[in-house]
Amino acid sequence: MIEEKIEHIGEVDKEKVSPMMRQYIETKSGYMDCILFYRLGDFYEMFFEDALLAGRELELTLTGKNAGLEKRIVMCGIPFHSYEGYMTRLVDNGHKVAICEQTEDPKLAKGIVQRDVVRIVTPGTNTSAESLDETRNSYIVCVYYSGDMFGLSACDVSTGDFYLTECSDASSAEDEIERYSPKELIYGSYVEMSGLDLDQLALRLKASRTMLNEGYFEIGAARKLIKDHFRQKTPVLDEVQTLCSGGMLKYLYETQKNELTHITQIVTYVSGRFMVLDSYARRNLDLTETLREKNKRGSLLWVLDKTKTAMGARMLRTFIEQPLLDKEFIEDRLDAVTELYDRHIDREEIREYLAGIYDLERLAGRISYRNAGPKDLIAFLSSVKYLQPIKNAGSDFVSAILRNTFDEIDVLSDLCELVEKAIVEDPPFQIKEGGIIKEGYNSQVDELRSIKNDGKNWLIRLEERERENTGIKGLRIRYNKVFGYYFEVTNSFLNLVPETWIRKQTLTGAERYTTPELKELEDKILHAEDRLFSLEYDLFTEVRETVAANIERILKDARAVAIIDCLASIAYVSERNQYVRPQINTKGIINIKNGRHPVVEQFIGMEAFIGNDTYLDNDKNRVAVITGPNMAGKSTYMRQSALITLMAQCGFYVPADSADIGICDRIFTRVGASDDLASGQSTFMVEMNEVAHILKCATSKSLLILDEIGRGTSTFDGLGIAWSVVEYICDKKKLGAKTLFATHYHELTELEDKLDGVNNYCIAVKEQGEDIIFLRKIVKGGADKSYGIQVARLAGLPRSVLDRAHEIVELLTDNDINAKVRNNAQVITRGRNSARKNGASGTTEGQMSLFWGGDASEIPESSGAASGSNGASTAELVADALRKIRVDDLKPIEALNELAKLQELLG
Repeated sequence: MIEEKIEHIGEVDKEKVSPMMRQYIETKSGYMDCILFYRLGDFYEMFFEDALLAGRELELTLTGKNAGLEKRIVMCGIPFHSYEGYMTRLVDNGHKVAICEQTEDPKLAKGIVQRDVVRIVTPGTNTSAESLDETRNSYIVCVYYSGDMFGLSACDVSTGDFYLTECSDASSAEDEIERYSPKELIYGSYVEMSGLDLDQLALRLKASRTMLNEGYFEIGAARKLIKDHFRQKTPVLDEVQTLCSGGMLKYLYETQKNELTHITQIVTYVSGRFMVLDSYARRNLDLTETLREKNKRGSLLWVLDKTKTAMGARMLRTFIEQPLLDKEFIEDRLDAVTELYDRHIDREEIREYLAGIYDLERLAGRISYRNAGPKDLIAFLSSVKYLQPIKNAGSDFVSAILRNTFDEIDVLSDLCELVEKAIVEDPPFQIKEGGIIKEGYNSQVDELRSIKNDGKNWLIRLEERERENTGIKGLRIRYNKVFGYYFEVTNSFLNLVPETWIRKQTLTGAERYTTPELKELEDKILHAEDRLFSLEYDLFTEVRETVAANIERILKDARAVAIIDCLASIAYVSERNQYVRPQINTKGIINIKNGRHPVVEQFIGMEAFIGNDTYLDNDKNRVAVITGPNMAGKSTYMRQSALITLMAQCGFYVPADSADIGICDRIFTRVGASDDLASGQSTFMVEMNEVAHILKCATSKSLLILDEIGRGTSTFDGLGIAWSVVEYICDKKKLGAKTLFATHYHELTELEDKLDGVNNYCIAVKEQGEDIIFLRKIVKGGADKSYGIQVARLAGLPRSVLDRAHEIVELLTDNDINAKVRNNAQVITRGRNSARKNGASGTTEGQMSLFWGGDASEIPESSGAASGSNGASTAELVADALRKIRVDDLKPIEALNELAKLQELLG
C-alpha cells in the first residue's frame, strides 16, 4: 500500500507540528510565490507544494518527514554544496527561489537553529556561474508608464551596470527593451494600459515578467531610496526616471537582501543617442547570433570578437547593438581604433597583458554580495597585477579615448599588497576549513597552525623529558575522548610519581595522571584546529570587506580594461582582414567602393569574395531596385551594405576599399520568409506586419533593406504591393528613405523612368547553354530573367520536372500572360493533349495546358455542345457570364452555383 503523505501546507495545524516544521511554515508564509530552499544541515530541503514542484522540475525522488503528525509530510532535498545547478534549472523555467540559511552556528544554538531568507533568486537576478554567459550581460528591466511617457531602467546585478532612459511611445519602448534582451521584466500596473504588449514581448524574449504593486512607484520613497544608495553621486532625475529607477532599486533590495554596493551609478541616456535596431534588423543582419541556429559563429560578433577579457567581449556586443548617431563620438572612437591599428606592436603587448585578467566586473559583484571565496580574491590579485604594465604600455597614446582611459587606470597597489600578504597562492575552495591565510600575516594563526601541525611532536618531547626526570621507564602519554590526554603509570612505578601530578583515573593495573603543562598542551591541541579555522575565516572576511569597500575603484578599472580590450580587438581584426577607416558625413550619402560582407568572406576567403560598390543619397539615388536570379548574391550585397554602414557608425573599420558613410538614424530590414504560429500569423501576414512597421517608423534618414516584398501572395497582388511600397518610399513628402530593394518582379524596373530617385541595378550572370555562372557583380540596369529553372537544376530537381517547367515557361512567355491579363484580353481555360494554334509545340503527353494561346473566340467548343439560342458561341457565353459576376459580393454557396452554371455552358 502506498503511504499517504501531506502535500499541501494548508492542511497542517501549525500548533501541532514539531518546532522545526513550525519555523519552516512561518518562514514560508512570507514567500508563498517562491520555492523555499530550507537549510537543514548539509541539505536544502523542500516541503509540501514546493517539494511536488521541485521534484517534478528537477526529477527528484520524493520522501517524507515525520513532523509530529500522524501522516508524514512530503519532501525532497538537494546537497547545499551543489545547489546552484538545481536552482538555475528552476529559475530558468520562470520560478523564484528563496534561499533560507542557518543564521547562527548550530554548535552554539540553544534549541532550534535560527534561520532566515538571505536572498530571493529570480530569472533576472541569478548570478550563479551556471546561469551566466561571460560574453553577454544578464539584464533585468523595469518599465514604468506615466500616461504619456515610458521610463525604462535596466540592471545587470552580476556586474553592477545600471542604465536609465525614457521613451515617448510603445514602439520605441519595445525596441529599447529588446536591445537589452532581459531575462526578467518588472513593471507597474499602468503599463498594461499603455499599448505595450508585454505578453508577446516576454514570449519572444523568453523572459519572465512580474507586475509590481504601486507601492514600488511612490515618488517620495523612490527619491529617498536613490539618495540613500548613491549618496554624493545621486543623479538628477525627472519624475518618470525617479519612479522607474526607484522601483528597480526597491525590487533589487527586497530580493538580494544586501547593500548592492557594486551598483555605483545610474547611467542615464537619451534613446536617440544610439541607432535603434529593432528585432528584425538584429536577426536579419546576424549581428550577435545567426538567424536559424542561434549560434555566435556566423554572426558579425563572431568576426569582430577577438577580445581577451570577458568585460571586453560584453562591451563589444554592446557597441554592435548600439551604433552611434553623433559624428564627434564616432570620430573619437575611430581615432582610438586607428592609433591601435597603427601601433600594432604596442597593441599586441597590451593584448598579452589583457589575456591574464579575469572578469573583474563579476568578481566585484561576488565580492559585493559577500559570496566571493579565497580563489576569487587570488583571481582578483592576479588580474590587478597586470594593471600597471597595461598603464605603462599605454602611457603615450594620444587619441582622446585611449589617453583618458589609460590615465584613469588605478593600479590598486594597496589592495594588491593586502591580498598578496594575506591569502595563500593556492587556497582551498571552502572558506571555513582553514588553509587560507598566508604564514606571517597573523601571529596567532601561525601559532595555532604550529600547534595543530606540531602537537604530536610536543607530546613526544614532553613524554621523553618526564620519563627521564621521573625514572619511570614505561611512562606513556595516551588519549581518549572522555579524559583527553594523560600520563599512564603502571602500579610497579607508582612510588616514582611526583607529588605535583594530579590523579585522573584509577585502573586495575595502572594509574592515570595529568599535569598543568600537559593540560595546557591538551587545550591547545584539541582546540587549535577549531580556533584556527574560525580565526582564518574572520581574517579572510576582513580582507574581503576591505576589498568590498573599494568596489567603485575596481569597477572603474574594469570599465577601462573593457574599453581597451574592445578597441584593440577591432584594430586587430581590421588589420588582419584588411578593413579601412570609413569617412563619416552628415549629408546622407552612402558611398562604398568594393564593399565586402564581413562574415561571408570569412567562410569563402577574402580572395574569392567579389567586392561591390554602393551609392545612395537623398536625391537622385534614393532607391536602388535590384533584380537578378536567386543565389546570385542580392541578399548578400544588401546585407553587406547595411553591415558596413552599421560598423562605420559603431566607430569600427569596415570591409571595403573605401567608404564614406552618411549617418543613418535607423536600419530596417525585411528579408526572408517565416510564419508566426504562436500568434496565428501566416508568412505573408508576418511580412506585411514588418513592412507596415518599417513604413510607419522609418524616416528620410533611415536605411531600408527590403528583399522580395509581396512574394507571399498572388503574383499581381504582390506586384501591386511592391510597386506601391517603392512609390511610397521614394516620395520625399511621405518618406524619402535610402533603400536597397531586391525583387523578382521585373516590372518594377519600369519605375526608373517613372519615379525620380529610383535606379535599376542587377546581378551579372553568364549563360553557358542550360547552365549559368554567377558573376556576383552589381551592374547598372535591370534583369529580364530570373533563371529560376537553372537554379532549380543546381538544387537537384528531377530532369522531368525541369523539362516540364521549361515547357510551361515557354507557354507563358509566348502568350505574354501578364500583358493580356492587364488588358482583360486573356482567357484561361482547360485543355488536354492539344496543340497551340499558333504553331508552338504541344504539351507533353498526359499534361494539362494551363493557358490557351489564342483569342477568346478561338476557344474550342466542347464536343457535342450547341451554340446558344442567340447564335453566340460557347466562348462568348462564358466570357459574358464571367463579366457579370461580382466576386466581392458572392457568398460561398453562390460562388459554387456560378461555377456550376459555367460548367453547364461548357457542356
